[in-house]
Amino acid sequence: MIENGELWGLFFSSFLAATLLPGGSEAMLLWLNYQQSYSPILLLLTATLGNTLGGLSSWGIGRWLRYRFPEAGLHKPRQKKALAWLEKHGSPLLLLSWVPIIGDPLCVAAGWARMPLLQSTLFIALGKGARYGLLLWLSSTPD
Repeated sequence: MIENGELWGLFFSSFLAATLLPGGSEAMLLWLNYQQSYSPILLLLTATLGNTLGGLSSWGIGRWLRYRFPEAGLHKPRQKKALAWLEKHGSPLLLLSWVPIIGDPLCVAAGWARMPLLQSTLFIALGKGARYGLLLWLSSTPD
């Protein structure tokens, strides 16, 4: 993977798309799939890994914020809503971490709520991987 700048580009694009920074990785994934230079499985794994690690960075930020500023709380309406959803449904709600607008605050809230790292990682990865898998499947052309 070191020699393949395109895969690194997909990885970093996927990572940044899963943080609170704006960005999207779907176009790059679909372009690389269209080029057929890499197997769809490799593209799926690369994008899912980057996006999962990006989501976990948001989870880590939430965890750090709670530790560093315990009295501050989550004050933004999106943060409060995400925290309420998490308290009601638990870590399986992180399957929705891929959803635009709500996914990033959901990961931050999960860290704030001290959701277990292993469970959070599993559900974030499953949700994000399913989305990328669906995109690849929908974009595949029959031979």
